[in-house]
Amino acid sequence: MTQSLKMLINAVIFLVVLFVAVPVLIAASGRTDFYFTLTSVALLSIASAGVWLMFYIGRINIGQGAFALIGAYVSAILVTKAGMSFWLTLPLAGLFAALVGVLIGVPILRLKGVYFAMISLVLTQVVSLTALALPITNGAKGITSIPLPDELSVLGVTLIPDFATLENSRLAFYYTACILMVLTFAAMYRLVNSRLGHICRSMQQNEELAASIGINIAYVRVIVFAISSFFGGIGGAMFGSIAQSVYPSTFVVTDSVNFMLNCFLGGLGYVFGPMLGTLVLYFGWDLMFELGRFQLLVYSSVLIMLMLVLPNGLLSLKLPRFAGAGK
Repeated sequence: MTQSLKMLINAVIFLVVLFVAVPVLIAASGRTDFYFTLTSVALLSIASAGVWLMFYIGRINIGQGAFALIGAYVSAILVTKAGMSFWLTLPLAGLFAALVGVLIGVPILRLKGVYFAMISLVLTQVVSLTALALPITNGAKGITSIPLPDELSVLGVTLIPDFATLENSRLAFYYTACILMVLTFAAMYRLVNSRLGHICRSMQQNEELAASIGINIAYVRVIVFAISSFFGGIGGAMFGSIAQSVYPSTFVVTDSVNFMLNCFLGGLGYVFGPMLGTLVLYFGWDLMFELGRFQLLVYSSVLIMLMLVLPNGLLSLKLPRFAGAGK
């Protein structure tokens, strides 16, 4: 069996599980609340994918929550105040977050990695405080009563129905989030196996050597940071829509740290590491809820042990070849 055929079979199995098996199992169990949980996992994994991309060029981004919050507010403002279709605000939210990423990245990405990481740590709090101060964001009250996504049609053909008319909007959100997640990680896989991906890998290994062969290091860093911010904006915009509200505290510093932990836990060497890491981290925290006041202690200890035992993440246990970053 050829490698391409194996990749295709694995991809088909994954899609069948995601779009067929999971909804069937949830319908059989009657636990429709799982749709919200799995939708959240899908959206958080999209934002985590951006953090993973920064790791891929040797930079630690601890500020992805800032761009998720920016995306959520941009979409909410355009929908509630400008009456724009949600489906149009979704890419605009990502592009605006990317633009902010470029404006921030141009000066700070010239710094050494450790200084960039420390500055990125405060980004989420800065955006949160900005949202508290600006009149258009409605301060601490946030933006509430955000309408459900409207109908998306092209040439009179309805591609996506109005979510408000659906009997189960949670299922619609689940499918939408999963489609976005699949597209995000497919784009990530294509990127790391492209010429830009090879340049990023060379920068991760030795930036001085990469610069010596004519690579504009600062330019590539900014481009990658913009893509990372775009993913954060998309995930945040969709998250605000499903919650139908956004506040300055919707994404906090803890969320930015969790985005980074998702990448560590899944595996920094694998494109699909953030997806698995988000799933395990999200459900792991919920499963330990019964531990009460010892929840955080046990949770942190388990994470530390996993990183010590599996420094290359959970995917290093048994990895389909197509999931490798450079394979």
